[in-house]
Amino acid sequence: MNIRRDRFNAADDGSASGTARTTSRRTVLKAAGAAAVGASAALGLSAPARALEEAPGGTYDVIVIGAGFAGVTAARDLGKQGKRVLVLEARGRIGGRTWTSTLGGQQVEMGGTWVDPATQPHIGAEIKRYGIELQEEGSIDRLILPTAGGPKEFDVAAGFAKIGALRASLFEGSAEYFDRPFEPLHRLDLLQSVDKLSLRDRLNQLALSPADEILINGETALLAGGTSAQGALTMLAQQWQLAGGTETGWNNTVRWSMKQGTSGLLNAMMKDSGATLRLNSPAASVADGGKGIQYVTTKAGVRYAGRTVIVAAPINVWKTIKFSPSMPAAHTAATTQNAGGTEHGKKFWIHARTGQGRFYAQGAEGGPSIPWLQAGPATSEGQLYVGFSVDPNLDVNNVTQLKAAVQQLGVDLDIISVKGHDYGKDEYALGAWGFRNPGQLTSLYPNVLADTGRVVFASGDAANGWSGYIDGALESGVRAVKQVQPYLS
Repeated sequence: MNIRRDRFNAADDGSASGTARTTSRRTVLKAAGAAAVGASAALGLSAPARALEEAPGGTYDVIVIGAGFAGVTAARDLGKQGKRVLVLEARGRIGGRTWTSTLGGQQVEMGGTWVDPATQPHIGAEIKRYGIELQEEGSIDRLILPTAGGPKEFDVAAGFAKIGALRASLFEGSAEYFDRPFEPLHRLDLLQSVDKLSLRDRLNQLALSPADEILINGETALLAGGTSAQGALTMLAQQWQLAGGTETGWNNTVRWSMKQGTSGLLNAMMKDSGATLRLNSPAASVADGGKGIQYVTTKAGVRYAGRTVIVAAPINVWKTIKFSPSMPAAHTAATTQNAGGTEHGKKFWIHARTGQGRFYAQGAEGGPSIPWLQAGPATSEGQLYVGFSVDPNLDVNNVTQLKAAVQQLGVDLDIISVKGHDYGKDEYALGAWGFRNPGQLTSLYPNVLADTGRVVFASGDAANGWSGYIDGALESGVRAVKQVQPYLS
C-alpha cells in the first residue's frame, strides 16, 4: 500500500504517529498566527477565519465521519471536485463493517464480502474504475439441510432447487410492488399493505408444510436478525427484484468477491480522494457554529470546523453522537429503533483439517446457533469455512463453542483455529448487516434519505437500492455528495 503517510495519521492530535512532538519553528509560527486571529476577532473576522481560532484541529470544506464505503466514496468524490476534506475514523483502520484479514494463510473477509457488478451498478462502476479482479466462490459438493428428524444430507442439485422454489413462492407478487426496485416507493399504493408484513407473516400466508418451511425459515430468521418476525418481507423482496427476480440472480449476489480484498478497493479509493484521514478519532459531537460553520469534536477533545458534515457512520451509531441542534425526527427514530443493523449479527471463519469436504449447511429457525455455514478457500492444512450467527450467547472466537455449534448442523469439524467478529458488541457498529423492520420502508426511510441541510447522513443501511450491501453504501455516499453541494459553492 503506497499511501502518503500524512494522509493516514494514527491519532487525532495532528501527528503522524500519535506521539508527542518537539516544538519547531513552524509550530511557533502557527501558534503566533492563531493568537493573531484571536486578537483580531473583535474586529469582525469572517466565519471561516473565526473557525480557525475556535477549531484548533483545522477548517475544511467537508468533514466526513466514518471511513466505511459510504464515507470513503463521499471523500473521494468531493476530493475530485477540489474540496478540502477531512475523514474522521473511529477505528485504527478504514472500512468500517468491511475489512480484510487472514486465516490459515488465506485472505478472508470479516464483514461485507460479495459483489455482483451485473446487478449492483455502483460497485460495478468502482470495480471497472480501479481494475479490480473478481474471484468466484468454489463449488459445493455436499448439502446438509434441516429436517424434523435432524440434519440430513441432500442431493446438491435437488436440494438447492427445492430451496429456490420456496424462495420464489415467498416473493411472489414482488415484481408488481417493486416494479422499479431502485425506486422502491414507485408503487406506494401497493406497498402500504405489503410493508406491514414480516417474513413470518408471509410464511404463515404460504401455509407451507413443516418439511418445506424448515428448509427456508432458518435463512429468513438469520437475515432478519434472529427471528422471521423481526424482518420486513419488503426487505428481501426488494433484493429479490434488484437481483432480477430469479434464483440465478439471487445466487449471483453471493458468487463473486474481490481478489484484492475489499480493503484493496477501499485503499485505492482513499488514496484517490486526497483527503486528510484521522484514524482512532471517534466523533463525540456535531454542533452548528452559525454563519455556515459546523464543528465536530472527537472523544479526545479535538475540535474541527467544516462548512458541511457527512455522518457516514452506521445508523445504530448515530445515537452515540451528540447533535446540536438535534437530529431530525426520522433519524432519531431510526437510530433509537436500531434500524441500521442486526443487533446480534456475527461473522466468523473456521480453519479445519480436511475431512468434511466442501459443504453448505443450513439450520432451522430456533435451531442451531449457526444457521449458515459453508466452505471457503482450501489451505495447506485443510479447509476454511465461513459462517454467520445471531445467537447473542455464541462466542465466535471460542473454538469449543464453535465446535459444539457446528455439530448441531450435523458436521464434526477438526478445528485448527477460528477468527470471528461480533458486530453487536462493536461500539462503532452496534449491529451487523442492515435489515428493515416491518413498516419502516414506507414510514421511515423516505425521510432518512431526505436532504437535511449542512449535516447530511450516509449509510449503507439506508439506500434506495441495495441496503445492507456494499453497493448500498456506495450509493449513499454518492447521494450525500449531491446533498452538500448547495453549501459548497
